[in-house]
Amino acid sequence: MLEGMSGATGTQNSGRPAQGGFEETVKDFWASRPRRPQHGRKIAGVAAAVGNRYGIDPVVIRVALVAATMFGGVGLLFYILGWLFFADERDEVAPMESLIGRGRSCTSNALTVVLCVALFPAASWVFSGGGWFNGGGFIGLALLVAAIYLLHRSRGHLNRPVARGVGDASSASWADGSASFTAASVSNPVAGTDTTAPAWDPLGAAPLAWDLPDPQPDPFTPPPATPRPPAPRGPRSKIGPITFAIALVVAGVGSVLVVEGEPWFTPQHVVGLVLGVIGIGMVAGSFARGGRGLIGLAIPLSVIGLLLTSAPVDDFRGGVGELTGAPRTVAELRPVYERGLGNIELDLRNLPDSGAVSTSVRTGAGNSSVIVPDTADVTFTCENSIGNIECLGLERSGLGNEPVSSTDNGTDGPGGLNITLHVQTTTGNVEVRRG
Repeated sequence: MLEGMSGATGTQNSGRPAQGGFEETVKDFWASRPRRPQHGRKIAGVAAAVGNRYGIDPVVIRVALVAATMFGGVGLLFYILGWLFFADERDEVAPMESLIGRGRSCTSNALTVVLCVALFPAASWVFSGGGWFNGGGFIGLALLVAAIYLLHRSRGHLNRPVARGVGDASSASWADGSASFTAASVSNPVAGTDTTAPAWDPLGAAPLAWDLPDPQPDPFTPPPATPRPPAPRGPRSKIGPITFAIALVVAGVGSVLVVEGEPWFTPQHVVGLVLGVIGIGMVAGSFARGGRGLIGLAIPLSVIGLLLTSAPVDDFRGGVGELTGAPRTVAELRPVYERGLGNIELDLRNLPDSGAVSTSVRTGAGNSSVIVPDTADVTFTCENSIGNIECLGLERSGLGNEPVSSTDNGTDGPGGLNITLHVQTTTGNVEVRRG
C-alpha cells in the first residue's frame, strides 16, 4: 500500500520487496521517497536520506553522486532535485510542495526559488555537455535512473516512512496490546419507547426515565482535534502579472533583434533573459507571497532553453523568407547570404571564367542550394545538424552530421574561376551542384 506523499515520524519494514510493474514502482518510490535527516548530513542531507531509506552507507551515496557529477553533471542535478522534493524529517512536505502552498517546510521560499533557478544551469550542463546523443550527461542520467529504480525494487520495503496526516496526535487511541478502551456512554430515550413504570416498580418510574448524571469524559480518550480556521486571504499580489508583462516585452524585443541579425542576440540568450526576469519575479514573490503561477511558465521555458542550448542554433538570424541571388560580377557577389527562416538559392554560373571569389551561405531553418559553373575550381565546406548534405558527390544525412569538405576542379581540371564556399544550415538540406 502506498504511503502518504508527505510526513514521516518513524520508519517501518514490511519484510518484502516492492512488487508491481514499472508504473507501480515509480508511484511507490514517490509516495515513500526519502526524508532528509537532521543528523549525519553534510549539506542538505540528500545522500544521507537515500542511504538511510535503503539501508546503504551514506558515504557510498556521496561517492556515487560525486562520480555522477564528474560524468556529465548528473550528480549535481540529482542533488538539487532531492533538496527540492525530499522533505526534511521535521517538515510536513518538501520545499517545492511548500512553495506552492501544500504544507509547511523549514526551507525558506527564497532558498527554494534559488534552487529552482539553479536547476537551469545544472540541467544545461547535463543535456548540452556533449550533444543530444553522444553526451556523457545522457548516459549518466540513464544509469542513475536505472540504479534508483532497481534499488527501490529490491530494497523499497526497508525503512519506509510512516505517513503522517492532519491530527494524527489527537486521533491516536490509548491501547494495551490490540484492545483499546473508551468510556461507555448513556443514551437518551429513543423516540417512541414506552417509559411507563412496570407493575413491579415501587417508585412508579421507568428506569429509562431516571434522571442520571451526565456522563464524564473518558480519561483514556483524548479530546477530538479542533479544526484550524482557514487563514484570511490577503490582497492578491501584483508581482506575477507585472513579471509576466515584463517577460513578454523582453521576449518580443529579443525576438525582433534576433531576426534583425544583432550579433549578441540569439534564441538562447532571449530565453535566458526571459528566465532571468521570471527568476527575479519568483524571488520577489517569495517575500511578498505572490508569483507562484510563474513556476508554470518557468518550467516549459527551461525545457525550450535546454533544446536550444543542446542544438547549434546560433545562425537563426538574417530575416525570414526566400532569398535568391545570381551575381554577374565579382562585385555583385555578397560575402554572406543568410536567413533565419527560409530557403536560399544562389546561382554562380554567370560569374566570369577567371579570378577568385569567396562567399558563405547560412540558414537557421530551411534549405540552402548553390549552383556553380561546370569548369570552376570549387573548394567547399558543407554542414548541417539535421537534414541531408549533397555537395558535389559527397553526401551525409541524419542527425548531427559531420561537416563535408573537399575541392572539386570541375570537368576541365585545375584552372579558371576559383570559388571558395561555406554552406551551413542548422535544420534543412544543403546542396552544391554544377549546372
